[in-house]
Amino acid sequence: MKITVIGLGKLGLPLAVQFASKNNSVVGLDIDIDRVSEINLGNSPIREEQDLDWKLKEVVDSNHLRAVTDPKYAISDANIIVITVPLITNKEGEADFSIIDSVTESIGSYITKGTLVCYETTVPIGTTRNRFGEKIHSLSKYIIGKDIFVVFSPERVLTGRIFSDLRKYPKIVGGLTENCTLKGIEFYQSVLDFDERSDLKIANGAWGMDSSEAAEFVKLAETTYRDVNIGLANQFAMHAQHFNIDIQKIINASNSQPYSHIHQPGISVGGHCIPVYPNLYLMSDNQASIVQEARSTNKNMPIYFVNSLLEKVNSLRGRKILVLGISYRPKVKEVAFSGAYDLKEILISLGALPYFQDPLYTEKEIFELGFDPGKLNNETELIIIHTAHEEYARIDFTKFPGLRYILDGRGILGRGIGVIKC
Repeated sequence: MKITVIGLGKLGLPLAVQFASKNNSVVGLDIDIDRVSEINLGNSPIREEQDLDWKLKEVVDSNHLRAVTDPKYAISDANIIVITVPLITNKEGEADFSIIDSVTESIGSYITKGTLVCYETTVPIGTTRNRFGEKIHSLSKYIIGKDIFVVFSPERVLTGRIFSDLRKYPKIVGGLTENCTLKGIEFYQSVLDFDERSDLKIANGAWGMDSSEAAEFVKLAETTYRDVNIGLANQFAMHAQHFNIDIQKIINASNSQPYSHIHQPGISVGGHCIPVYPNLYLMSDNQASIVQEARSTNKNMPIYFVNSLLEKVNSLRGRKILVLGISYRPKVKEVAFSGAYDLKEILISLGALPYFQDPLYTEKEIFELGFDPGKLNNETELIIIHTAHEEYARIDFTKFPGLRYILDGRGILGRGIGVIKC
């Protein structure tokens, strides 16, 4: 079976390796020539993904995986095509389909009869059928559900633990027709292994949904629920500050109740999922006032926390402020939609001089990302903890006599979320 994976990023490459580990012939398609060359040498460009380095080398050495840049070669004789290229939104929540539309046009131009096409990129409800399916049919003239097959199957994994997450969580599959769904289930059952889970009502594996729309909804429901929960936690955190209450202790106590879970509040929510996918949900449900309010709350948390620091020092003009952490979450070298960018803009607008440090990045890399790099030293007066890197919890801040305040935006110092006087 020849499988083509389009997009060899943080999801696509591990997926390609997983499929290749099942002795399939896998072709990875990407536009980045340097990335393609490194992959063909067996070198992983994604350092933080557990087990990817040796798994990649193994399937490359066994000739089960090859990376290319030619879409016609990758698509024209593939039995299965899996799409993992990104769909992002801008600051206004508007989706940019340009990359995935271009991929879909290539598929429609080169696809052959009998091919199964699997979209894994998170999209608004109805997109797989009304945008991708129609485009492929109009270009190829093949009948979907008879000549070719199209499904949506959302990724449900986190960077750094993709291989274990692929085993842990059911693979959701929804097709444009019933035949499409059955083809998708058959494929994913053959290339993935699933852990036994007694907590599930049915056996772990590839789960078929009634339609592609239902599968799209699953992903958006999961991520939007988390965004709403985080928004509630952030409102709790802001209210707790009025009473000088440690919100972390409140959350720990509340989560001790069975079936209850409140997400961790914080200075920002970043990454490709939480700040992006609720906007995709809102594209088909613009009356979802709860979702809109949660998104607004979470988006404005950097401003709220900076204002809480401003209340202590009166003015930030001319002050050097060290921001600890630029990645959007611990142990992941990724700054997509990181709140560090918002923090930088807010601090500069107030006349402050922000400097940034992150254990995952060199000073050169921090500079290339658009931040001024800095270090914690005796002259440091104000600190904002943006990312909950475990290294920061081990710092003895009492050794820095010039330090006046720490804005702990993650509560990692054990004294709650908010401003700490040193």
